Amino acid sequence: MAYIWISAGWAKIGVHLDTAKTIEAYEIFTPAWSDLLAHIIGPLELAGGLLLLLGINLRWSGKVSIYVLVLFIIGMLSAWQRGLVIDCGCFDPSAAGEGETNLLATVFRDVIYIAITGFMMWRPFKKFAIYP
Repeated sequence: MAYIWISAGWAKIGVHLDTAKTIEAYEIFTPAWSDLLAHIIGPLELAGGLLLLLGINLRWSGKVSIYVLVLFIIGMLSAWQRGLVIDCGCFDPSAAGEGETNLLATVFRDVIYIAITGFMMWRPFKKFAIYP
């Protein structure tokens, strides 16, 4: 899960306009909110991935990870239900205009990520974890 969060966050750093455009495509936030979220989402995902990678507060980090994944799922299901044909922008916001994502498959993937995170919280690897 650390790799997932780090790669998703890293992809959003430095491509602010593409990230904002991807967030706006969901038609949930105003352009101002999309701009704000575009500034903070990449660094937050990167920080969360680093916390998981370093094993720092695994249970707390896992809870935050699950919360964020649930918010992403709500956004994707909202877009799918409204019939929007968009790219989720999860790992490559610069490709947002090039195609569409199967939003239900992306939701399923995120549910798998939630299950992995739940297992990590339930049985943290204590040998290297700091305050699991």
